[in-house]
Amino acid sequence: MSRYVSEALAIPSPREGTDFSRADLVFDGVEHSGPSYEARVFLNNPEADEKTPLETDSGYASSFYIFGHADCFGDVGHCEVPTSPQAPFDLRLPHHLTPYWLTVIITEHLKRIRDAGHGSLTVTVVPVAYEDPDPDTPDVLAKEGVFKFEHLRLVTYD
Repeated sequence: MSRYVSEALAIPSPREGTDFSRADLVFDGVEHSGPSYEARVFLNNPEADEKTPLETDSGYASSFYIFGHADCFGDVGHCEVPTSPQAPFDLRLPHHLTPYWLTVIITEHLKRIRDAGHGSLTVTVVPVAYEDPDPDTPDVLAKEGVFKFEHLRLVTYD
């Protein structure tokens, strides 16, 4: 996919006398076996792409970066992630290509969207990479099919 657009996520209403102190977008099962890229996160802007300005008015909330592993140069099976769970007493680190979770803090952005009267939120993630034939003029390119993950959660903390 060149970009990901979520379904509408409900924004929690403040409870009596309290409001959330922090809001996170949590991406579970993020793959990092492909190329490296920047993932730009936009809120309530499903049309965002690699040319969308990185400004709050455009819905820009943050970026995260994936250091991809690209090609595998190991022996046969080196880059195959085991499908069976690791034994409880196995002290080795997980396989180096095991998908992981990452968090993007969106507290102030979410409060601003909620206070503007919106009851839901859409999340758009635009993966971009840079081709750099001339260091003075890097070209931003949308990356097809690199952003892969299992599940997105909106988590708020009282």
